[in-house]
Amino acid sequence: MPLFFLFVLFVVLPIAELYVIIQVGQAIGVVPTLLILLIDGFLGAALTRSQGRSAWLRFNQATAAGRIPAKEVFDGVAIIVGGAFLLAPGFITDFIGLSLLIPPTRAIYGRILSRGARIVGPARSFLFFYDRIPGSGDSRRTRPAQPPPQPTRTRSPGYDVDGTAREIPETQDQLDRGDER
Repeated sequence: MPLFFLFVLFVVLPIAELYVIIQVGQAIGVVPTLLILLIDGFLGAALTRSQGRSAWLRFNQATAAGRIPAKEVFDGVAIIVGGAFLLAPGFITDFIGLSLLIPPTRAIYGRILSRGARIVGPARSFLFFYDRIPGSGDSRRTRPAQPPPQPTRTRSPGYDVDGTAREIPETQDQLDRGDER
């Protein structure tokens, strides 16, 4: 599966991007197409910055409240990936990046990935909590996360040593006087 994903990301997507750029360029002209792509990149950077700040603020609030910031971490990752897609030239990547930066569609992606993680299994540990956070998904499934089991303590094998100590004087004068601290 990862090999197929990489093939689509690095081979199919650039070919599709070139095709769409050529079609848009033929329809509206080369200069307007390049201006749209350039303006889109600047607007995407500004949106990424503002969404990133708000995600960072929500992350800090969640950790201060003592709850697991799974939704906030997912939002941060989605914002970073969305910003990277917006910086890449092309209309398809701009659409994907913009959809990752808008909070309602980002929540939809989170629910889809959470359901997929339950089916797949290994990634479940990260996305497991996403639907269980109030306001992030279906409220019927909201329940508190179970704390991890605590390790059992065992007695040390007995490396305690009894002994005595005395302080050694630092200077010759203290030695001559017999001073000990």
